[in-house]
Amino acid sequence: MDVEIISKEFIKPSSPTPLHLKTYKLSLLDQLHDHCYPPVSLYYPLKQDTELSISSTDIDQIVSKRLQLLKQSLSETLSSFYPLAGKMKDKLSVDCNDEGIYFAEARAKCTLNEFLNRPDLSLVIFKFHPVVGNEQRQSKEIAGAHVGKIQVTRFSCGGLVICACILHMVADGVTLGSFLMSWAARAGKNIGEDTSICPNYEISSLFPQNDHTYPREATAFSKSGKFVVRRFVFDAQAIANLKAKATTSSTSLQNPSRVEVVTALISKRIMAAFKAKSGSYKPTLLTRVLNLRPLVRPPLSENSFGNFVWNADALCKDHDDEVELDGLVWKLRESFTKVVKRLQGDGEGSLISLCEGIKDENKEVFADAKDRISFSSVCKFPFYDIDFGWGKPIWMNFTSFDGSIVQFANFVILSDTRSGDGIEAWLHLLEEDLALLELDRELLGFASLDPTPLGKCSSISHNVIPQSKL
Repeated sequence: MDVEIISKEFIKPSSPTPLHLKTYKLSLLDQLHDHCYPPVSLYYPLKQDTELSISSTDIDQIVSKRLQLLKQSLSETLSSFYPLAGKMKDKLSVDCNDEGIYFAEARAKCTLNEFLNRPDLSLVIFKFHPVVGNEQRQSKEIAGAHVGKIQVTRFSCGGLVICACILHMVADGVTLGSFLMSWAARAGKNIGEDTSICPNYEISSLFPQNDHTYPREATAFSKSGKFVVRRFVFDAQAIANLKAKATTSSTSLQNPSRVEVVTALISKRIMAAFKAKSGSYKPTLLTRVLNLRPLVRPPLSENSFGNFVWNADALCKDHDDEVELDGLVWKLRESFTKVVKRLQGDGEGSLISLCEGIKDENKEVFADAKDRISFSSVCKFPFYDIDFGWGKPIWMNFTSFDGSIVQFANFVILSDTRSGDGIEAWLHLLEEDLALLELDRELLGFASLDPTPLGKCSSISHNVIPQSKL
């Protein structure tokens, strides 16, 4: 299956950025993040529900109008999200020069139905992503890097996949989601009230950058080899069974969440794969990325622009109770509670205290860990509600790969299924580790390996569209 880039351009903000906002300074937490572009991909069929037929010529006209609408509404959105239309000045600031956000159009030589019936994850990672090759990361050049990048790929049936990403040094997944919601609201304003989001830039001023950075010791878990991606999907019944299993123990665990039980099971089985490969159990660090916006007091707006995330670390040593599901859930919750207490316990200096605390954590936790599994969740964020005016996406995915090979830690990204009650887990691991998980009976007893995102419906229509959307 081939994907061809047919055009590249830069979409400028519809109004110029004021002079006093031309330089955007990164925050203290921005300094902790890497020079990479984690992407969100949203998949839209040509139509939603209709019985009206349409010719291939009309399909071309409709897709052309949709692309034009995307560009126009993107230009309007960038007036508010102005750092995304700029370039990195250096590792601490963005030159908001209004040069524009990178925007590529591509064409896939297949239908959306063909792709979704048997998803090729290599296309998601390397062909739909606007950072193909990612030369800048490989050369480690920061100055001049574009902050935002977008690629819209058209399928032969007229379906679209919109893939957007923001340089992780500038903003996190919550900001990327807010940007997409605002862009969609502006695109769809002709069919309803304009509910576009205005970003809040308070993080940069509340937590100013510091000359001293706080390294995450990620290099301690650096690996070499071939990294691959597999997708495991947990439906609502499987998650209910996991919750029941996690609460029938002496730990008195109450109300485990979907994310907690799925994270615990995946951790358990990955650690089992490590043991099977090496012949012995290795103390493993379980790391979860937390969105701090709702956790600080008073809470920050979810529309706060930038990186406002922190890691909750749980060390699993060689004890039986720590490799059982209930024990793992307990440890995950305990690490979360520890971060929240520290964050909320010191008033205005709480975040600084949290940052300083990493020094002690490095000594106590990182020193004993021999391996690491990192988790990031975008569950509950309304990606499936992002409607540009022609309906909601039929599938979405959020991956950590950006056209380059991740050589530190093992990474898992969790997202909602389209029904909202299941979870998709994207595992980024060494090929030999994933080969063991693909045959893992305990994991496969709860999860399906790379099923079609279409669920029970095995196909979607491609040649019909409602007249109201023409």
